[in-house]
Amino acid sequence: MEQYTEKFKELLINYTPKLLTALAILIVGLFAIKLIVKGSKKIMKKQDVDITLQKFLGDLFSWALKALLFVTVISKLGVATTSFAAIIGAAGLAIGLALQGSLSNFAGGALIMIFRPFKVGDLIEAQGIVGVVKEIQIFTTHINTPGNKLAIIPNGSLSNGNIINYTAEGKLRVDLTFGVSYDADIKKTKDVLMNVLTSNPKTLKDPAPTVNVSELADSSVNFAVRPWANTADYWDVYFETTENVKIALDKAGIEIPYPHAVEIQK
Repeated sequence: MEQYTEKFKELLINYTPKLLTALAILIVGLFAIKLIVKGSKKIMKKQDVDITLQKFLGDLFSWALKALLFVTVISKLGVATTSFAAIIGAAGLAIGLALQGSLSNFAGGALIMIFRPFKVGDLIEAQGIVGVVKEIQIFTTHINTPGNKLAIIPNGSLSNGNIINYTAEGKLRVDLTFGVSYDADIKKTKDVLMNVLTSNPKTLKDPAPTVNVSELADSSVNFAVRPWANTADYWDVYFETTENVKIALDKAGIEIPYPHAVEIQK
């Protein structure tokens, strides 16, 4: 016991300074990394770097500095960096095989940043989810859905799947269909529908809205109503047009067919 006690005291005396030094480097290093990353983001912001790229590069810079700090702390504890590099290489191979999905997500994030199919603030549809891009991280992309739910999509599947960017062109066509009675006058109906579109200030004049007969259905003549709107006004135009069409058709005496319940007399 005396031998073990003496050995423990010897190790404690020899390694305590190294341990305290490594701990101090770790604490100061993490604080310095935080300041450096924050400062780099400010510089990128002043240089008008895209906000999407700011976040991605900031995260990447942070991970790289933390990896360098980790190696520095290990070396201060007395672990040879050459031996440690070999261990890291072997461990990296094993971890890489175990985390193929994560590496795929990292590569996907890099591809998104290179080819830029969308950016923060864009309204997109991908992986069955529609929403506004809130943040693009190294491994995942965060999307806010219309119901204000946060959807987190892995970058690997996102970069390899179909993406519809509703914001990219700046304008969207609103596709609506309205049915009227076969007794209604087609020209009058088209004039009423067009007047609804042109009287809405949020409906764009270029491209011009269109109204056309799209189908002669079983119980109605269907009209394809196609106004155009800025991306931000899409839902306003959609709902306002739907409401105003009903009001205008009623005012013009044009019937909108609907199923009638048939009363069976006994």
